[in-house]
Amino acid sequence: MLISIISLLPEIFSSFTKYGIIKKAIEKKVLSISYINIRNFTKNSYHSIDDKPYGGGSSMVIRFDPVYRAISYAKKNTNNKTKVIYLSPQGKKLNQYDINRISNNKHIIILCGRYKGIDERLILKEVNEELSIGDYVISNGEIAAMILIDAICRMLPNIIKYESLVDNSFYNGLLNYPQYTRPRIVENMPVPSILLSGNHDKINKWKLKQSLGRTFLRRPDLLNKITLSNEQKKLLLEFKQENNLIYYK
Repeated sequence: MLISIISLLPEIFSSFTKYGIIKKAIEKKVLSISYINIRNFTKNSYHSIDDKPYGGGSSMVIRFDPVYRAISYAKKNTNNKTKVIYLSPQGKKLNQYDINRISNNKHIIILCGRYKGIDERLILKEVNEELSIGDYVISNGEIAAMILIDAICRMLPNIIKYESLVDNSFYNGLLNYPQYTRPRIVENMPVPSILLSGNHDKINKWKLKQSLGRTFLRRPDLLNKITLSNEQKKLLLEFKQENNLIYYK
């Protein structure tokens, strides 16, 4: 996969690519990242990329022309399947299903927002998807781009074992179950005995039950997006009974 990052501060990514799974993916040649500085596509002596918004406003807006030229440059020598993603607070909230889908692309262009945003005409003409990492505002799109790239990288082949991927929160639409490690007892709090039983069938059922229960308690909206099997419904009911939550829908 090729990821082209269009940014005002491409140097901010220098350390990001030197560690962890990003470094691993680059070394394995399953990921390539290119950086495109918007200022290199300005045609004024000051290399300014922003201007005052029509109608007034409290901040500046990134101009259409330098970003359009930067995107055209990024698309050069690539096929028509290139996807342009703009990261902004107005976008659709990113989730794991989006990550799975985006990771199947051969080439994506990530447009990092800044200031008050980008001229709307550029979004209408060039952007395929506008995405948000959450209902809050950060100072620049580069931080959001790092989150998106890291999440995508986890889905690339030969980076993370399949068993580890499917055992993560959100992969199957549920939150993960509680985790424990040594020692067996901490501050009079023991590890659940089922995890020490060696009975893997019972352990797996316990994990699924806890995953369902935790999702019910913390993110019930996720349960509305998936269809539970009869076994899952039974385990969720058991969780509610064991925790005196039977009257909660």
